[in-house]
Amino acid sequence: MKRFFALFLFAVSVFLHISICSVPVMASEPSVSAQSACLIDDRGRTVYEKNADAVMPMASTTKIMTALVVIEKGDLDRVVTVSDLSIGVEGSSIYLTKGERLSIKDLLYALLLQSANDAAVALACAVSESAEEFAQLMNDKARELGLENTCFANPSGLDAPGHHTTARELALLTSHAMKNRTFFEMVSCLKYTCTTDKRSTLLVNHNKLLYSMEDCVGVKTGYTQRSGRCLVSATEKDGLMLVGVTLNAPGDWQDHKAMHKYGRGLYELESWGDKGQMCFCLPVVNGEKSEIFLTNAAELSNWNYNGENVKVVTELERFLYAPVEKGQVCGRAVLICDGKEIQSCDIVALEDCKERKTPGLWERIVNKIKKITGGLFKWKK
Repeated sequence: MKRFFALFLFAVSVFLHISICSVPVMASEPSVSAQSACLIDDRGRTVYEKNADAVMPMASTTKIMTALVVIEKGDLDRVVTVSDLSIGVEGSSIYLTKGERLSIKDLLYALLLQSANDAAVALACAVSESAEEFAQLMNDKARELGLENTCFANPSGLDAPGHHTTARELALLTSHAMKNRTFFEMVSCLKYTCTTDKRSTLLVNHNKLLYSMEDCVGVKTGYTQRSGRCLVSATEKDGLMLVGVTLNAPGDWQDHKAMHKYGRGLYELESWGDKGQMCFCLPVVNGEKSEIFLTNAAELSNWNYNGENVKVVTELERFLYAPVEKGQVCGRAVLICDGKEIQSCDIVALEDCKERKTPGLWERIVNKIKKITGGLFKWKK
C-alpha cells in the first residue's frame, strides 16, 4: 500500500507539474540592422537567425578563440617578457614596451576588456613560436568544435585573407567558451587593473551591454573598416544562457537587446519537482524494514523552448539490498527531450535500513515454540 501511495504521489506531481515562473510576454521577431545575425541557447538550438551562415569577417570577436586556446593551455600565472613582435601592432593597444614583464592572466584581461592587439600577439608568442603558428592552433580548435566555415589568419582579428566566420559558428564557439569558468569571469568583468613590472593600467570593458542590458554576462566587441561593427553578447538568467552574434551591424547595441528580449519570450521555466518533492518506495532485501521511501536530491526543472515535448523518466532498481543509509544514491530522475537527456538529479534514500540479523539456532527454536503455543510461555536464553 505504501508503494502504491508513493507512486501515486509521484504520478500526480508529474502530471500536474507547473511553471515556477510566469511565461514571459512573447515579443515579435526583431528586425535587426545586422547583415548577419544569430541567437542560440546553451543547448545549441537556433532561436533567431538572419543570414546566419553567410561567411564574413569577424574583427576582434576573433579574440574569443584566442583567449580560449590560451586558457586551455593553462599556467595563467606564468610571467612572460614582451618581445619585438608585440610592439607597435596596428589598432587598439595597451602600448606594451620591449622587455616589459607581465602575467598571461593580465594579458588575457587586456585582450578581452581593452581588445588590445599587442596583447593578442604577446599571448600568441607566449604559447607558440609566432602569431602564424598560433593561428594554426586556433584553426585546429575550430575543426575540433565542428566549425567548418571558420578560419583564422591571426590572433587579433585584423583584416586578412582567409580570416572569416559565420554568425552561427561564432555563436557556437562562444557558447562553448562560456562554459569555461575562467573565460566567463574575464568577459563578464567590468574593470581590471593590469600590472606589469613597470606600471599599472586600469582596463575598462568595451562591452556597453554589460552596463545597459539586464542579465548580460559578456562577451566581445569588434570593428574594422572591412568588417563593420561586430558584437557577441550573452545573457544568463535562472540557468538559461543565450548567446547572440551580429556581423556588420550599424545598430548592434539595439540589435542585441531586441534579439535577447525576443529569445527569452520563447521559453517557459517548468518545474518537475522541488528538492524532496518526488516520492518513491522500494522493497529492501534482508533489511530490518521491508521497504523504504526515496526522494529527489535536487530540484528538477527545465527551460521549455517553444512548447517542446519533455518527459521525466526514473532509473531505479526493482529492490535494494540492506544495509541502506539515509542519503544513499539509489537511482536518477531524468528529463528527456527528443530522445536526449537534458537534465537529471539523484534519487536518494530518506531513511536508514539496517541489515536484518539472522537468528541463531536457539532463537529459531524459541520462535517456533512461541508460534505453536501462541506465546503462553516466556522463554529465556
